[in-house]
Amino acid sequence: MKKIAPHMKTNKTLILCSCDHSIKYNPEAFKARGFDDVITTDQLCGQDMDVAVTALTQRDQVVFACEQQARIFEQLTEELQAENALQASLDLIDLRDRAGWTGANEKPKQVEAKQLALLADATLDRPGTKVREVASNGTCLIIAKDASVLSFAETLGEELAVTCVLEQSPEEIRPSAHYDLAIGQIQSVSGGLGAFDVVFNQFSTLVATGRGASQFTTPRDAASSTCDIVIDLVSEESLLAAEATRDGYLREPHPDAIRLSTLGAQAKALVGTFEKPLYVKYEGSICAHSRSQKIGCTRCIDTCGAKAIRSNGDGIYVDPDMCGGCGGCASVCPTGAILYDDPPFEFLVERLKTLIQTFAAHAEIPPRVLFIDRTFGRQLISDAARFSQGLPADVIPYEVDNVELIGHAELLATLAAGGSEALILKSPQTAKTAIANQSGLTHRLLGSTRVDPARVRILEVSDVASLESALYGTRMPALKHDEIALLGGRREVAKRVIAAFLEHDGEQAISVALEAGDPYGSIDVDPDKCTLCLACVSQCPTGALNDRSDRPEINLVENACVQCGLCANTCPEQAITLKPQLSFGKQTLEQVSLHGEDPFECIECGRPFGVKSTIERIIEKLEGNHWMYTNSDNTKLVKMCDDCRINAQYHDENAPLRGPDRPRVRTTDDYLDS
Repeated sequence: MKKIAPHMKTNKTLILCSCDHSIKYNPEAFKARGFDDVITTDQLCGQDMDVAVTALTQRDQVVFACEQQARIFEQLTEELQAENALQASLDLIDLRDRAGWTGANEKPKQVEAKQLALLADATLDRPGTKVREVASNGTCLIIAKDASVLSFAETLGEELAVTCVLEQSPEEIRPSAHYDLAIGQIQSVSGGLGAFDVVFNQFSTLVATGRGASQFTTPRDAASSTCDIVIDLVSEESLLAAEATRDGYLREPHPDAIRLSTLGAQAKALVGTFEKPLYVKYEGSICAHSRSQKIGCTRCIDTCGAKAIRSNGDGIYVDPDMCGGCGGCASVCPTGAILYDDPPFEFLVERLKTLIQTFAAHAEIPPRVLFIDRTFGRQLISDAARFSQGLPADVIPYEVDNVELIGHAELLATLAAGGSEALILKSPQTAKTAIANQSGLTHRLLGSTRVDPARVRILEVSDVASLESALYGTRMPALKHDEIALLGGRREVAKRVIAAFLEHDGEQAISVALEAGDPYGSIDVDPDKCTLCLACVSQCPTGALNDRSDRPEINLVENACVQCGLCANTCPEQAITLKPQLSFGKQTLEQVSLHGEDPFECIECGRPFGVKSTIERIIEKLEGNHWMYTNSDNTKLVKMCDDCRINAQYHDENAPLRGPDRPRVRTTDDYLDS
């Protein structure tokens, strides 16, 4: 909602609508939530529209408890603004479908509690969305099979800069001033609105000069160009991953006249300057993807259904044109190098606490939280409310852009905040990779605690009946535990919650076994293989591995290990094994020695250098077995530090760079004596 400066006197009004007497509200309960006025109507979008007009022209803040007729209310606001009569800021909240229409046997007190919880969530101060400007000048590419679409290109070319590329060469064509014509086979398309990159094979352009039959230039492969908009009338399958999130790419492999007209209107609307949300932010310094060309973590790349993330040297690159904001990358990132920023994790947790605690305070039972997206989930809940029972009173819908951003930390935070269950409603269009990964990890973490993993579920339903079947019936009892401080990032929150569910006091060492690929764990070092070269220490992105300045030693701070595998992939001796687990106790926060040895001391100056066992092994292999080390003096060089070794080599009588003794410098006395 709009943030009001503290010094301003604000009149907040809530307008409830019974939707033609089909919903019951308790206005007094809403007044206690900080509203100055609570007005109940029966047809806010119809006969009671004058109530909306009065509120918008006389109040400071107005909330309409209906989203079905959002467009009507938005148009009303625009009209009042044009007349300079608008006084209030307008916000909408869906109470009807989510907490109004429900099962006949649901308790009114619980229904009211959910209404209050949803209202409390809606009135939170939302952080702003970071955006970047995208400019589209109307350069449009049409990819088609034959010349049957040229009349469409002619019409569209009157307003846009159109190039039409046909797969089949036309027998006879008349050059047009409204579009450019070429022949070619599409190879690839990448990018997004305002910045598409296209590549063609067998590409040739129409020669506009000359008399007689149409002529085209010599075909060439890998011909590339750029454009702002792509209209694909050829491809049965999208040329771009995550087509739904890719603005500016319009595809219709079997177009008719009506569909072509629609595509033309859509293309014309894509001219101008637009704001594209920046869904994620990336911090390369803590990324565990790669070090020194050794690959470690690839979780975000493997998860991204839009193929918007790719390797970029020792880090990754998130293409803002391709990113659709699903949030799956952030949910699986073990270090927090990728963070979902629309909104950030901290606000997601704040919403959870607000919803759950408000409901529990009024219903005296814990709610179930159902994570839904803004498309499939919202529509399914609306259909359930209108045509069937609707959601149970204790099920609170938690709407996000895409449920893939809900990771194990959010699921655990739901239970820690007081929820009895954490449920994810998966859309048929949603990639299952991130959801299944994070749900499985949550189950494994809960498996060793007193909390039943069945409290976390993925609902794969496609209709109202199956949704209600999954929600009505048996309900989990309340999960009792002490208050848990949900502070910090994803890893910190997850560890706090599991420690609390284990009833761990922080003193006793305890570990929860996990699976390969999980982002928590330790490592084992084979002392028989390890030479203490410390390559693993130099590659660790989180500082989990470190060494000592006074002796060769590998130390581990388990709390910082993310199981990226860079240490194991870097080790030349293959002496490192990953050990996935989540451990608790003081030792996880402290440096623990994995392997160490005494240093070898220089035989000349006594300064420690190298690893004692390694130096001794080198001497054993060289002495008497190599022609350069049959001389005991040469063997001594191996036992010296760098400085002493250079000094000894320089003064050796057989040193190849040593010259004869320099003559004594003559002085004045020498000349006087002579």
